[in-house]
Amino acid sequence: MAKSSYVSPETAGRPGQSSDSLTCVPTPSLAALPIRRLTLRDLTACADLSEDRGWPREEHKWGFLLTAGKGYGIDDPDGGLVSACVVTTYGPLDRPDLGAIGMVLVAERHARRGIGRRLMHHVISAMGTTPLTLHATPKGRPLYEELGFKATGRAEMLSGHFRPGASTPEVATRAATAEDLTAILRLDEEVFGADRTHIITRLPAFTDQLRVAEENGRIIGYAGAWPNMNTQVVGPLIARDTETAKALITSLAAHTDRPLRTDIDVRHEELLAWAKERGLASVAFNAVMTYGISELPGDWTRRFAPLTVAAG
Repeated sequence: MAKSSYVSPETAGRPGQSSDSLTCVPTPSLAALPIRRLTLRDLTACADLSEDRGWPREEHKWGFLLTAGKGYGIDDPDGGLVSACVVTTYGPLDRPDLGAIGMVLVAERHARRGIGRRLMHHVISAMGTTPLTLHATPKGRPLYEELGFKATGRAEMLSGHFRPGASTPEVATRAATAEDLTAILRLDEEVFGADRTHIITRLPAFTDQLRVAEENGRIIGYAGAWPNMNTQVVGPLIARDTETAKALITSLAAHTDRPLRTDIDVRHEELLAWAKERGLASVAFNAVMTYGISELPGDWTRRFAPLTVAAG
């Protein structure tokens, strides 16, 4: 976490970051401020909070997360937000299989007073017995470990202009259509290990591109690319194997002039090496952490990159 609270893994690696210092006890006045649910009406305040911490406003991503997930925040009596975060749940509404925590932010003027710790305690309590996951920067990881999260994996962030190779993957890809939705949902639940219908059905509106890979008329992978700052974030990326993942990334890159950015599970060594050969450079490593489960559900061998590290 930068300074006291947050470094977005999607914008990590910038200079000027200070060490995490969320160990201070909140002052009585701050501790008395209520934590409430955020809604889409808080989009501007959330973007202002990002900007306050020196990070991009990311309004497109904030809008998606506040709609598809549950936002939590603390209002500042002087205006704006003291703190905010978002939890995206998967599976049945009444008994989620998994909750992903992201966008944990504390305003600079309230930094180093334990606000981030208090908000995290509230979220953990509100989620009850639901297993949790998050992506943690090296500076943020100690706090999450103190709260009971355990590192169960790692993701490597890559970014850069994609350069096609001399040979292209032979797997067939094309733009997804409305008729593909049922097959995409079935494949996604099988690979992710939980129902993400409320996420997948929003992808056509959220992404600039949504493409599928198919073989003999059967969908064997899909991927999206969505705008964030001056880049196209590749995610989610689900594929039968590495060659299918390569084909999907290549097809997404062919339809944009922007640099690509993505977060790939480090166990996919072949895909990482291939991406680096084609112009994507390593930006940062982040720990994939879990709370209440020893590892994430689903099939990691076919799960290459998340939609966003803020939503798991």
